[in-house]
Amino acid sequence: MLRITDARTGEPAEVRRALTRVHAHVPRDDASALRVLLVADVLARALELGGAPVLLVADPPTALRERADDLGIRPAEAVAAATGGGRRVLHVTGAGEGQGQEEGTDGDGGNDLVRVEVASVSGAEASAASGTALRLALLARPRRTPVDLDATTLAEAGDALGRWRKAVAGWATRPSKPMPEDVKQALRAAWEDDLDVPAVLGVLRDVAEAEDVPDGARFETYAYADRLLGLELTREIGAPA
Repeated sequence: MLRITDARTGEPAEVRRALTRVHAHVPRDDASALRVLLVADVLARALELGGAPVLLVADPPTALRERADDLGIRPAEAVAAATGGGRRVLHVTGAGEGQGQEEGTDGDGGNDLVRVEVASVSGAEASAASGTALRLALLARPRRTPVDLDATTLAEAGDALGRWRKAVAGWATRPSKPMPEDVKQALRAAWEDDLDVPAVLGVLRDVAEAEDVPDGARFETYAYADRLLGLELTREIGAPA
């Protein structure tokens, strides 16, 4: 079961397997708002992997929606048009934002409302960076830790993606093997523990280096984790060497 820290109380809230609304609050079109949308996207993916139906809602400015598309962030329903969404509502906001604005929004009830805070993004590359390298650079930091984007950070993320995609394409040519159960449990334990995406990435690094995991099982592990990460890790399968 996913447990997420409620910024209103500082305590973990359990998100049970039921219809859930994830509401991303993005009044601006800067990189910090883009990170809010990204966290909402990954949160929705985590809930769906746990078997919960999700309604993602947001009203991003046009420029922000275009940047979100480039990062592979799913489109959201407009807030005014969204109906239903279950009693549990997860409001994803920038750090220090959203106090008081969730109550009464979308007909929410206070008892089933959780606020998920996302720290800011700054740096020379914040306004221009795009693509899955940016997605990885943002996911590699805990969501409540500010991110300072520079050329080195983005280059390192791009290099890591290139290595992983090349490795996944190679593993895909090997005999298929199931993902080890302990690895699957480690992945789920990571993202169910306050959406700890950096820990998920750590599990993937460990699997890549583990001598006792067959290549076919490595492939299945990375493909499974990418359902959460959205990094297109299988994109180079079948590409010319």
